[in-house]
Amino acid sequence: MKSLLLDRTTWDLSVDANRNLAVCTEPYSVLQDVATAIRTWIGECWYDTSLGLPYDSGIFNGLSSVPLLRAQAEQAAMGVPGVSAAQCALIGPRADRSIGGVIAVTLTTGETQSVQF
Repeated sequence: MKSLLLDRTTWDLSVDANRNLAVCTEPYSVLQDVATAIRTWIGECWYDTSLGLPYDSGIFNGLSSVPLLRAQAEQAAMGVPGVSAAQCALIGPRADRSIGGVIAVTLTTGETQSVQF
């Protein structure tokens, strides 16, 4: 499966040496799609507003938010084609009130890799 290649710093589209939109293939495309799925809020995708994490379901309401966000990140990862298992470890909250993490993804090929978000 192919995906448009996103710049790792800006999370924006990138171009190849010929100035065409760059693409990536498996296994990297699956990892990038997992990170994108976790970074997306529900309603944010114009073409499928059902995709994304539901930010209004209690993620930001206090102590219960960390386990809830972890579970929702794992669920979002499992919705990506090519993923057979996912385990999330959160990092944060940070001083700037952001939260991130790393998710270990087992691909349907049996290979396990991780991606930060």
